[in-house]
Amino acid sequence: MANAKNIERKAEQVNIVAEKIKKAQSLVIFDYRGITVSEDTALRAEMRKENVEYVVIKNHIVARACEASGIDSKVAEMLKGPSAFAFGYEDLAAPARILKSFVKKNKKCVFKGGIVEGELMDAAGIEAIADLPSREVLIARMLGSMMSPISKFAIVLDQIAKQKEGAQAQAQAE
Repeated sequence: MANAKNIERKAEQVNIVAEKIKKAQSLVIFDYRGITVSEDTALRAEMRKENVEYVVIKNHIVARACEASGIDSKVAEMLKGPSAFAFGYEDLAAPARILKSFVKKNKKCVFKGGIVEGELMDAAGIEAIADLPSREVLIARMLGSMMSPISKFAIVLDQIAKQKEGAQAQAQAE
């Protein structure tokens, strides 16, 4: 009986993780060895601010969840040794960006790889994603570039109006 309960519990865990993988825009897999409790607490707090879920789950549970989610079976190669997982739900670059900043500051943790929008990526790919600006920054840049031509157009119209006013004033003076 205990064995059947254990199998049922593990199957439930696989389903929960598979659902998280489907819901997340990105999943970063990293080796967390060497992190102190205080560093771990700070990292978790930083991730929570960005709506990133940081968990430590058994590798075989994640491997089965990836299989159930239709993710490339090569993910098993990343799941060797101690692994932690950061699920990004709103900003796909947030988990990688936060971890890269943490690694740079603390010289601990190593990217193993991850899954971005359903596609498996190696450690180098995840590090490249970490360099992407946040969604808010991208939106601000886009709006800035859209507003630039409009503001230039408004300046030109204003100058034309002033020239016409000047011309009318000069014509009335004559």
